[in-house]
Parts: sequence; C-alpha cells; structure tokens
Amino acid sequence: MKILVSGASGYLGGRLCHALLKQGHSVRALVRRTSDISGLPSEGALELVYGDVTDYRSLVDACFGCHVIFHTAALVEPWLPDPSRFFAVHEEKYFCTQYERSKAVADKIALQAASEGLPIVPVYPGVIYGPGKLTTGNLVAKLMIERFNGRLPGYIGYGNDRFSFCHVDDVVDGHIAAMEKGRSGERYLLTGENASFMQIFDMAAVITGTSRPRFCIPLWLIEAYGWILVFFSRITGKLPLISYPTVHVLAHQWAYSCVKAKTELGYNPRSLKEGLQEVLPWLRSSGMIKY
Repeated sequence: MKILVSGASGYLGGRLCHALLKQGHSVRALVRRTSDISGLPSEGALELVYGDVTDYRSLVDACFGCHVIFHTAALVEPWLPDPSRFFAVHEEKYFCTQYERSKAVADKIALQAASEGLPIVPVYPGVIYGPGKLTTGNLVAKLMIERFNGRLPGYIGYGNDRFSFCHVDDVVDGHIAAMEKGRSGERYLLTGENASFMQIFDMAAVITGTSRPRFCIPLWLIEAYGWILVFFSRITGKLPLISYPTVHVLAHQWAYSCVKAKTELGYNPRSLKEGLQEVLPWLRSSGMIKY
C-alpha cells in the first residue's frame, strides 16, 4: 500500500515512516528542501518528494497515487514572531497559544469533511516524548537536558499541572492502528499517563539516582523569563525554549483518558516510568546529559 506522510522530517513523522516501512508499506515522505532529513531511512521503499503543505500544487502532486495520507506536518511552537503562520482565525473560545487555535480550526475542517463522506480518522496525541529528534515537540527530553545541565534547578510551578504524557513509539503505533481499525469521523485520544512536571522530575531523579530539585519556580517568574527570551528572540531570530504562551499552557489542566483508543484500536501506551527509563539513558549515551 502506498502511504504519504506529511511532516516526514519531523519528530513524529520520521518515526512513523520507519514503522510503516518495517511493516512492508511503500512510503512517500513529503519534506521541504530545507528540511533536516537525517532521521529518515536511507534505504528501503522510501520515496522523497519535495514540497510544502502550504503549496497546493506540490501537495496535490505528493498525494497522487497514494492510498492513505498521514498528516503529521505542524508548526509545533507555542510562539512565533509571525502568528499568521499558524493560520490563526478569530474564535470565541479562549486558547492558550496560536498553535492551539490553529489546531482547533483544522479539526473543525477535518470533521466537516468526514461528515461529508471523506474517510478521515482524527487522532490526538498528548505530550509526546521519547528518543529521537530534539524538536519543540520533544519537550520532555529538552527539559531533561536543561535539568541535568543545571540550567533548570527547580520544579516548574508547584505540581498543580496535569499533562497526558505519551511515548512517541506508542503514538506511532496508535496512528497505524487508526489506519487499520479506526472508524471514519471518530476521534481517538492517543494519550498516556497523566502526571505533573514535578512528578516527571521526581521520577527522573529516582531513575538516575540523583537528587530531586529542592525548590519550586513560580509560574509568574517563568513567564517573566519567557518575555525576556521572546525579546531576545526578536533580535537574534532564534526561537526561545520558553515563551509566555508556554506558561499559559502550564497553568491549565491537560489530563485525558485514552480508554476509547484502547478499546477500539488496541492502543497500549507504556507507563511514564517505562518511557523515562528509556529516554534518560538515551540522552546520556548521546552525550546530552550526565548523571
């Protein structure tokens, strides 16, 4: 079966390409000419096509002859100097970031198309983590690097936050299961264990045999730091690790249940402890952290 993966050079898209090829599928990877494709397979039935999801002609050409499309392309950034790049649209509801707003708009379009008969199965991952590319989409790994290199000495907030953490390979398996078993127009949460970043830091300390942070950094202070980083970002052109919209996200609850995906797709996410026991040694063997 011929499968197109948009965003193939990204964190999730690259892992998805590997998994699909391993299952014997023929994969067409849509990437930009400026994309870092070092994470993509160099052998096998992988076809590279150059284009952009914002370029209609190149998108149509990429889709030609494919039986299935995985749309994983996204601007996974809480803040950009030009928010119009997120395809921002005015909505009555409150959104923490322009990225979140753009996703909600895209979701409405996809569900409308599904209601009109287009075979679309939307899936919604939680906070994806795991080995692989250190993009903004791999936030947990990036925070571990900051933590173990002494640049993040305390907890983020007071442990009141809740996020649903999911290992990247589990999310990949969930995507493939949605292709095989998902019902068109139905939505599936590919989430995982609900926890706070305080729990993440505590688990990391136990796994590595290191000390836990001794104090909490209040969100207002992190937000002020985010504003400073955004200011320098406008000067340097380098996107900040933390921005004020990031703090707005941290101030909300993002705990979810993936029971529907488990029941209908056979989705089986690993525990957070299992995932971190893989990620932390990978970061150390890669020379990015020491413990």
